[in-house]
Amino acid sequence: MTLVSARELLSAAATASTGIGAFNVIHLETAEGLVRASALAQLPVILQISQNCADYHGGLEPIALATLAAARRAETPVAVHLDHAERPELVEEAVALGFGSVMFDGGALPYDENVAVTAEVAARARAAGVYVEGELGEVGGKDGAHAPGVRTDPDEARAFVAATGVDALAVAVGSSHAMTDRTASLDLDLIARLRASLRGAASDGTDVPLVLHGSSGAADAVIADAVRAGMTKVNVSTHLNGFFTRAVREVLAADERLVDSRKYLAPARAALADEAARMLRLFALLPSQNPAPVAEVPGRAATSTRNDDR
Repeated sequence: MTLVSARELLSAAATASTGIGAFNVIHLETAEGLVRASALAQLPVILQISQNCADYHGGLEPIALATLAAARRAETPVAVHLDHAERPELVEEAVALGFGSVMFDGGALPYDENVAVTAEVAARARAAGVYVEGELGEVGGKDGAHAPGVRTDPDEARAFVAATGVDALAVAVGSSHAMTDRTASLDLDLIARLRASLRGAASDGTDVPLVLHGSSGAADAVIADAVRAGMTKVNVSTHLNGFFTRAVREVLAADERLVDSRKYLAPARAALADEAARMLRLFALLPSQNPAPVAEVPGRAATSTRNDDR
């Protein structure tokens, strides 16, 4: 297998009424670990590069080319997606670099401007054959779809899709970015109503898949129930970052003289891969091959909407 489009993966998952994992790349070791997770689970995966990640690396191209190369060498279907882009020019760069899907986030704009800019960005991306994800919390909302208490109205969701032409929609159903404990309560009834509202809502008459951001804050059983209720794309970053970071800490704590970064990055990459593989099976509603309790990151839930905090 090789690099594929998120369009293909989301369509297959939606048809099967299962979910697919979309995991954020932070650096090359993350991308390699996530590709390994896909191979371990024998399931497809979506690798996401956010605007924050691109800025951290001094631009999109370096981390994008590395991630695309890792995806092309994969044994299983792997898609590369631009996540939470607030700058239209970043979307254009991602399209030029070969991304199969992009997300434009106009949540900080007034609603009418959000619709206008999202529609323009989506039209250009789709003309290039690129799948487009949008986001809607509530009309007039300025803090994105995952600010505390925000919920997406099903009728507004369908109108937003019709006005913008997006192919998939991130919705507000109770999750929040940057949560380090898994206590979020998701509105399953709302997910089902949103799913019903977006049936046949795409410009070509197909269904518009739902996207759950902030999934790090939801427990396994809650996420599985959300998938059964109609959620398709499940975004995770913070939870997996915890596994990576804890592995680094353990190795360094065991040998304070260690200076070769490969000696602690390799175990961290492996720890991330194992947990990401487990989550891919969870989202696909398959029995886990690793039933051990999932470690948590101590701390209180956060409500930041920074791009890498999911």
